[in-house]
Amino acid sequence: MISVESKLRLASKARLRFDKKSSRYMLLYPERGLVLNGTAADVLQRCTGERTVQSIVEELATRYGHEVPAVEKEVMDFLRTMADRGLVQSVA
Repeated sequence: MISVESKLRLASKARLRFDKKSSRYMLLYPERGLVLNGTAADVLQRCTGERTVQSIVEELATRYGHEVPAVEKEVMDFLRTMADRGLVQSVA
């Protein structure tokens, strides 16, 4: 279960890559890929296993000028979806 105290990283099967042709980040995994919007890319770039979800949320709230609770909800929803797909995982 993901919480704001979780430290997440990309799953070993997933790779975050910048596509020069489209100038967008893509999340690549076996046989598939997702084109990410800027916010999703910002979240996943920070999932290095070293920071808590809370610290990521606080940084993005400051960066985008939004309230922490709203950013937290969106980030948690996104990360839960990525975890359900096996694309991010908690660091023990």
